[in-house]
Amino acid sequence: MGGSELWTILAWVLLWAVLIGATTLVLLRLLRRASVLTQICLVVVATVAVLVAGMVSAFNAMFISARDLEVMWYILATASAVAVALSLMLGAGVSRNAARLVDAARRLGRGETLDNTMDARRGRAPAVSSELAELAQELEASSRSLAESRERETAIETARRELVSWISHDLRTPLASMRAMTEALEDSMAADVPGYYRKIIGQTEQMTAMVNDLLELSKIQAGSLQLRAEPLDLYDLVSDALSDLAPLAAKRGIKLDGGGDRECMAVADGPSLARAIRNILLNAIIYSRPDSDVHVSVGRDNGNAVVAVQDQCGGIPDADLPHLFETGWQKNPARGTTAELQGSYSGAGIGLSMVAGIVKAHGGTVGVTNLDGGCRFALSLPAGSTRDGSPSATTRTSAEYRPGGAS
Repeated sequence: MGGSELWTILAWVLLWAVLIGATTLVLLRLLRRASVLTQICLVVVATVAVLVAGMVSAFNAMFISARDLEVMWYILATASAVAVALSLMLGAGVSRNAARLVDAARRLGRGETLDNTMDARRGRAPAVSSELAELAQELEASSRSLAESRERETAIETARRELVSWISHDLRTPLASMRAMTEALEDSMAADVPGYYRKIIGQTEQMTAMVNDLLELSKIQAGSLQLRAEPLDLYDLVSDALSDLAPLAAKRGIKLDGGGDRECMAVADGPSLARAIRNILLNAIIYSRPDSDVHVSVGRDNGNAVVAVQDQCGGIPDADLPHLFETGWQKNPARGTTAELQGSYSGAGIGLSMVAGIVKAHGGTVGVTNLDGGCRFALSLPAGSTRDGSPSATTRTSAEYRPGGAS
């Protein structure tokens, strides 16, 4: 074969390749909404067509015998049939898996949870490409994440409704009592007028404490609570809480025992952390048996500052431990308030959830365990420096600490 003949063959092959390629591109554009099977088959047919056109040009230029030309046509036909068959198999697999992914996306949109083990009716074919397999895994992961989000949303909505119901009950009870007492005073039916006044004041203080707790909790959950982080001594906060609640503990015959490190520094917001410590201590006084002890300790554990409160409540059932820091949760739905506790706490079931929010806003943790006939609440906070050379105070919002709300 001479050089001129070779260039002639190459020119014809290039011409056919350009013509068939351009035609294929136009058809692909027109069929861009067709199935993957159709597009794959079109590409394979175009490739085979270029090959056949090139071989025909070569045969005509080489002037081979009729018998040899017939054999070459058989070879081309067989190769073309195999290529088209393989493209059909590949396209069918891709189309089938794409259809399953579309069905999975529809189910995901309907709120169903996808599983990596499909039922027998749908079957499960191996993905024909790593991209489709990765897409299927991402859909399943997204499905699980959405399911968890829906569960959290349902739990939050249920807790919100219960909290509104409980708060309404807790507000209605003292309001009804106050109205009855004021009507008795107005009609001069009260035998003990000063006693009625004291009861009305106590009911008012209880509702004020409830409103303050709700306001504080809403700020924590909204991330709008302003926290002024500065080095402070946790022992001082504990001492103040013990002094504040000592009269209430004495009424119930409970002995408060405080101890631990005389200087235990932490970087925190004093007012909010003092409120958390007071709520934990108040909770221990409320639920401890009369004439028992409540022990408060301050120290360090693994480099963190820890405030621990151990009471004598008789222990908490294991089933109730995960719910202690949920907003509005209380073991006893009656939620009665004794006279000696009125005005000391709201009774709305949000004290411990507020503690969890405050501690988490400071980057710490709070936990509870049963121990020796009672339970032990532990507040763990990042330790700060000592009084000498302490860093300057900084003001942040609780959102910067990413509070998690109730545990």
